[in-house]
Amino acid sequence: MNFKKIVFVSCLVTLQLTVVVRAQDWLIDASPYKANITQKGTAIELNNGLVRRRFTIGANFACTDYTNLANQQQLLRAIKPEARIVFDGQLYNVGGLVGQKENGYILPGLADTLKAGANDFKYVSHKIGSLQPFLKWKNKSWAHHSAAPTGKELIVTYAHPTQKLNGIIVEVHYELYDHLPLIVKWVSILNSSATPHALDRVVNEVLGLVEEESAVVGSPEEMKKQHGIYVETNYAFNNAMRYDISDQTTHWKTDSVYTSQVNYNYQTPCLLEIYPEKAPGIDLQPNELFKSVRTHELLMDSYDRQRRGLMIRKMYTAVAPWTAQNPIFMHLVSKNDTEVKTAIDQCVATGYEAVILSFGSHLNMEDTTQKNIQRWKELTDYAHARGIMLGGYSLFSSRRISDADDVVDIKTGKPGGAFFGNAPCFGSKWGLAYREKIKNFFDKTGFDIWENDGPYPGDVCASTTHPGHKDFNDSQWRQMEIQKELYRWLNERGVYINAPDWYFLDGTHKIAIGYREVNFSLPREQQRILNRQNIHDGTIEKTGSMSWGFVPLTNYQGTDPRAVLEPLSEHLADYEQLMIQYYGAGVQACYRGPRLYDTEITRQMVARTINWYKKYRSILNADMIQLRRADGRDWDGLIHVDPSSKQKALGMLYNPTKEKITRTIPVPLYYTGLTTNATLAIKDDMTTAKKYTLNRNHELMLTVTIDPESYTWFTIQ
Repeated sequence: MNFKKIVFVSCLVTLQLTVVVRAQDWLIDASPYKANITQKGTAIELNNGLVRRRFTIGANFACTDYTNLANQQQLLRAIKPEARIVFDGQLYNVGGLVGQKENGYILPGLADTLKAGANDFKYVSHKIGSLQPFLKWKNKSWAHHSAAPTGKELIVTYAHPTQKLNGIIVEVHYELYDHLPLIVKWVSILNSSATPHALDRVVNEVLGLVEEESAVVGSPEEMKKQHGIYVETNYAFNNAMRYDISDQTTHWKTDSVYTSQVNYNYQTPCLLEIYPEKAPGIDLQPNELFKSVRTHELLMDSYDRQRRGLMIRKMYTAVAPWTAQNPIFMHLVSKNDTEVKTAIDQCVATGYEAVILSFGSHLNMEDTTQKNIQRWKELTDYAHARGIMLGGYSLFSSRRISDADDVVDIKTGKPGGAFFGNAPCFGSKWGLAYREKIKNFFDKTGFDIWENDGPYPGDVCASTTHPGHKDFNDSQWRQMEIQKELYRWLNERGVYINAPDWYFLDGTHKIAIGYREVNFSLPREQQRILNRQNIHDGTIEKTGSMSWGFVPLTNYQGTDPRAVLEPLSEHLADYEQLMIQYYGAGVQACYRGPRLYDTEITRQMVARTINWYKKYRSILNADMIQLRRADGRDWDGLIHVDPSSKQKALGMLYNPTKEKITRTIPVPLYYTGLTTNATLAIKDDMTTAKKYTLNRNHELMLTVTIDPESYTWFTIQ
């Protein structure tokens, strides 16, 4: 950090102020920020110039400092355990120190005066190493970037002093990333004893955080949580297409020992604990290694939603680089193999890169017969010979298998009670066989893409006869582990995965952008505006490449002819507009139907649009800044920015009205890295290029004319 000292002098008092000047903004240039873990005596520090976390080794191992170096915010107010576990019905703290009386702040040297809890897991040793990739990602399609994350890892080992838990080894892992204010924390537990132990709960993070606000009265639900830290784990599901609603692990609690807080009833939500509510509930067998959820702790330096969204998206590019893959695909509805070959040929003729056999097609991945495998192997070979990826849809949930294999409701003891009423249990004989059938299909056919429908949000199962889980208590965790293992297996073999829920951190690539399906039976004029609203809303906290949209080419959940695009040649303007909207945002849509074009004129339009997208593919997949949300009343648009590229930005502007409009629009260029001047060209036509001087907000004022119900775009260098 850079510091400037300003001194005010008067005859009465001398006041010295330290003004913090923001260092290089890591969202523009993160290259200076490298992870480093150092030890000096009994102190260990994790520091990458953006985040600092300090520990002390004394009576036990404890965290004493957690600072956002971008704004110098101290997040920690109290020393807490590094983890908590419930073994055989008893709660144990892992690490930490006890005896802190004032829990509103931590004074220097406080840790030296505290003790270890008598029944806590105690520090044994630690080691420091290089960050290891969570997944050995194999990339077989275009990606905006492909670099594996780098950084350092601290692993701290604990054991319990009693004979009762002899052989239980707990390790707490801290992964510090290069170029991000990010620490990933998780816990592993090895049972090296000869006795099984009931592992009911694992709290892999406990933080006594400074409060966000002072409220004398009020419930925890009414008060704000700490916005200086964003937390995301790989245990999220809710079919919401958003993490914050899908999250199953973040618990903001009150802290009764914090007796100096402002709230009279000690109701301030200032204690953060991370654990899945209904998991693990397992019996940890001898020699079994348990790994907890992975908690991603991203320190935030702003309340601005746009900046916070950029920070979260940067996190995904580091911890889940596979989400930067973004192949161009169509969604084929097929009745026979000939239609598959025709679709592949149309992809070649238009520049598309993949065919995904949609729901309702004649693909069945569960058919393990040699005839079925050979059939799809030949079609895959046909596609690969033409440079096209081939994939397909498979349904898991929303169907009934049998009384023996379905999820059992704990209330009734009978099948039912799943998210969609009835669903198979992944731990049943059928569920385990389904996993092996999917692996076999991809292994034998060479398929490139898997689009699965379900399992859906964390179904729990009360069966005691399913081989994949013991009973109700462990059913959610064991099913999730089966599902995630399948995702990781596919990811490491180069299979691209469209999944129905928030499993990005375990290997999936894409999820729905967020839409209401019946809206695709509305007239095309409405769909255009609604789709742009979906794009705006669905890409603030996730990248365009993590999102899919939907363009039904044929009738979909309705009978209104104004809703469909077929015959394609009769609705070219709508077809092109929908393509431009999605590709202009870096979002792939599911173009669902039997074909991409019906006439040569249609083929030329599709090919022209795809060629445009490929020409600007890198910048169109770069960070996005939303300019104005579509409302049908006036212009709307967005801009992509990339400070590391010669082409700093590409903006998309839309006019939904029926009249030509001329508007002067402020174009924000802070995240391009440009500070004084910028050259803008309409549709990249350098004959229209104009040099602008940026104002103090890093904006240029663009006056532009857009035709009725149309769009324009511009580039910036």
